[in-house]
Amino acid sequence: MTTAARPTFDPARGGRGKGEGDLSALSKQYSSRDLPGHTKLKYRQSGQDTSEEVGRRDFRKDLDDRERAVRDKRSDRSGNRDSSSAKRPRVEQIPVANLDADEAAEDQDEDDYSSDDSDDDAAELMAELNRIKKERARELAAKEMEKKQEEERIRTENILSGNPLMQGQAKTDFKVKKRWDDDVVFKNCAKGEEDKPEKRFINDTLRSEFHKRFLVKYIK
Repeated sequence: MTTAARPTFDPARGGRGKGEGDLSALSKQYSSRDLPGHTKLKYRQSGQDTSEEVGRRDFRKDLDDRERAVRDKRSDRSGNRDSSSAKRPRVEQIPVANLDADEAAEDQDEDDYSSDDSDDDAAELMAELNRIKKERARELAAKEMEKKQEEERIRTENILSGNPLMQGQAKTDFKVKKRWDDDVVFKNCAKGEEDKPEKRFINDTLRSEFHKRFLVKYIK
């Protein structure tokens, strides 16, 4: 029988046995995580904003330079925007003195007439578009209604044709016309099968079937 699961007495006394007087000499093994680490401080190297480099920098000058660069960039963007807008002069900027009074009046009349014509054409087009939309909506609604009526008619016909009681026949015979085993090869092949009497249960040990068979077999 194994004794691996049984506790021993000597290890339980820890440090009192032979050769165990010095607890520090019990084991020479140690983990690498127990070793001393990070024994030196890390200092900034050159290029990492050391104290000497920070002392020699002029922060005000750096700030002024960055602000000036941002202002120059914004001014360049605004100048480009103004130049692009200047390339497209508006009609109102054309001096009126250069235009003849009669030509200006004729142009104004033509513009008014063309604007009226365009407004009338646009109104006619919108009216025609609305009429076409209404016609299409009516056609679509009529098609949907016809489809629903056809589906309802088909469903009603399926219900009436699927129910034999609703077919209007004079008489329907639901009896099985032919058994499933009428045409089998081997049927009623048991030989010597006698009509066995029906078993009856009698709550009397002397008049029971078992007692009668017992008497016939062993007594008579």
